[in-house]
Amino acid sequence: MTVGLRLDEAVWGLLHQALQHYRDNPRATDHLRHQLARLEQPLRVAIAGPWRSGKSTLLNAIMGEEVAPVDGVDGSAVFTWYEDGPQPRATAYATGQPPQELAIAKSATGMRVDLVGWRAGELRDIVVQWPTRTLRQVTLIDAPATGLDEQGRAPVMERVLRDADAVLYLTRDGRDSDLRVLETSRESAVGQAAAVHVIMVLSRVDETGGGRIDGLLTARRLARRQHRDPRVNELSVHVVPCSGLLGLAGRILSESDYAVLAALARVPRPELETHLLSADRFVRGDLPVRLDAGVRAGLLDRLGLFGIRLATTLVRTGCDSRAKLSAELIRRSGLTELRESMARFLVDRRDTLKARSALAAVEALLRAEPGRGADELLGRVEQILVGAHEFRELRLLAALRTSRLGFDADLAAEAARLVGGDGVGLAARLGVEHDATVHRLWEVAAEAQWRWRDRAEDPLLRLAQRRGAQVVVRSCEGMLAELAEGGR
Repeated sequence: MTVGLRLDEAVWGLLHQALQHYRDNPRATDHLRHQLARLEQPLRVAIAGPWRSGKSTLLNAIMGEEVAPVDGVDGSAVFTWYEDGPQPRATAYATGQPPQELAIAKSATGMRVDLVGWRAGELRDIVVQWPTRTLRQVTLIDAPATGLDEQGRAPVMERVLRDADAVLYLTRDGRDSDLRVLETSRESAVGQAAAVHVIMVLSRVDETGGGRIDGLLTARRLARRQHRDPRVNELSVHVVPCSGLLGLAGRILSESDYAVLAALARVPRPELETHLLSADRFVRGDLPVRLDAGVRAGLLDRLGLFGIRLATTLVRTGCDSRAKLSAELIRRSGLTELRESMARFLVDRRDTLKARSALAAVEALLRAEPGRGADELLGRVEQILVGAHEFRELRLLAALRTSRLGFDADLAAEAARLVGGDGVGLAARLGVEHDATVHRLWEVAAEAQWRWRDRAEDPLLRLAQRRGAQVVVRSCEGMLAELAEGGR
């Protein structure tokens, strides 16, 4: 929240200044009008990561339907966009050709897109319209595999950063090569000032620990360790472990799937384990339960060996219905935490993140095609970056995730809450009931303001702590201004 001119208002004004600056450049003005239109569109969230990191599976898990990947584009640099629409529809975009509608085959759990006739490398984008509540607030982008080229550049990530407002970056373990890809987002003034628009997802966590049942706990410990790493902290707003395969299995689990798992759960555990040592043994071996090979292969495809072990264990220990097992698989997969993190750090901050995208686009245009007066506009970009309280809140949230500020745990938690770490609504920031009266909200905000102002002015505190406290005070002032405006 901004005291004075709001960030979105400042960015809207900047875009119009830039339009005037480039009024004789049709290509640049088209680009700037596109940026203006994006401010009114749903938040764009790209799902990116290296090859076989589980991007399409995670996208399906988030949507709760099997819609990705679009068959035939694996291994090629095609961006597939998923946006809300009245009915399923897919459109292909190729360089130098008009858009072409694609045939869709809809199934019980999702869809398949027919790309017969297209050659590798022809397509640039595929836009899939799909009627689902998930896509009403966000457009999801399934990006090609990221990586560094021989010059140390990350071309796919460069486009992701141009086209998306936020990124779910999938990695097995936050290795150095993944961090170097993410560091490309910090090569501009906007990237340095407002880099935290990324959630790092430790993906395929069902494979952690050799497929053991406690592998998910190991992944959560790894996520907490990554969370405290200063290098990771500079590049992402949160680290979440998530098995897209397990989450998707939970979301599309059918009664017939449950019946098969329940039958397997009745087999004594030591006996069943011998059939779960490998995929081949499970599909082709002599199971104590009569199951068609196709049924076994389908179950293995949806759950994996780890998922079958976990699901049968859960059935034995109390998940005695499809609904119970579905809910527990989703919870254990980390999908619930990921969706909550997306809501808190991305969707709730959509105006800030879309403004960030517009600032980055204007900065890139001014540096690529400067011309007379460009320095003045670049100065305006930097002025907005310095003055935007929304970005200060994001930077403080990132700093609070480490111990470098020196606040104790309770103070750090309160500061994070007041700057929107638990949600940007007034009640969430102030830690009160959602139906609290205006008087109650005002009382709590005013008390927090004075308490944190004392810290901001305390000469015995370190400079970093005083500056952090100043950000909290500004957030409290913004809440009080919002309450006063509402009262008027």
